[in-house]
Amino acid sequence: MVQIAIDELLSQKKKTKYWFIKQMDGSYQSLSNLINNESSGIKFDTLERACSILNCSPGDLIKIKK
Repeated sequence: MVQIAIDELLSQKKKTKYWFIKQMDGSYQSLSNLINNESSGIKFDTLERACSILNCSPGDLIKIKK
């Protein structure tokens, strides 16, 4: 299963989910779903913006869990 590890990165950087959503400037519900791994996909522009905000690479955000 592919998972998005935004919550892990936020924890490491001592940032909140609310801070991330404000930085992303998107809808609360869709970004909350993404953070909680309740969405079925992610757009490349969303991935790029998240990586820029969290100062990471896509490989840091996308994890495969078995």
